[in-house]
Amino acid sequence: MPKTFTDQEREFIKQRLMEEAKKCLTLYGIRKTTVDELVKRVNIPKGTFYLFYKSKEILFFHVILQFNDEIQEKMITEVSALSNSMDYEKLTDILFGLYKTLEDSFMPQLITGGELEFYLRKLPSELSKLHAEKDDFRFKELVSLIPNIKVENIQVLSAAFRGIFLSLLHKQEVGEEVFDAALRVMIRGVVIQMFEGKKK
Repeated sequence: MPKTFTDQEREFIKQRLMEEAKKCLTLYGIRKTTVDELVKRVNIPKGTFYLFYKSKEILFFHVILQFNDEIQEKMITEVSALSNSMDYEKLTDILFGLYKTLEDSFMPQLITGGELEFYLRKLPSELSKLHAEKDDFRFKELVSLIPNIKVENIQVLSAAFRGIFLSLLHKQEVGEEVFDAALRVMIRGVVIQMFEGKKK
């Protein structure tokens, strides 16, 4: 019979699993992190792990989603602070800065080692869809903070920013020496289209 936990215990175990999964992403990546490693770090039986998550990929999904939420919250805060004086150059700077923030996280290792592609293939399609829908919602929130901008197709522009993020998978192919400049050009191109939308 599975052990029952109080709400406080459940919250503590979930938090600890998230913390250790984040550390393991940095140290080992997704493929080399095992459920055995995670439960050892959190000091719980292996069976307990599966009471919380069906697989390590689902746990990593929640870790990456939480990180994504933190990045988006930072973006919303910065845009909100400048919303009355926002132009496409300022918005490009904010978005470029957020993309660069990824370099100080566990994401570069996932991207350059092919871990992200592996993870996306293993993730259930309904979770990938949920992630995209959440991105669309936050993008709509971002647009609403900038006066007089009207974007007719939120999903397309939100997907364009996801596409820019995925270009980080191909930094070597694009050329590491020019990648930052190319990244800024891509971001600026989408941002200009957002601002042009207000004239329609």
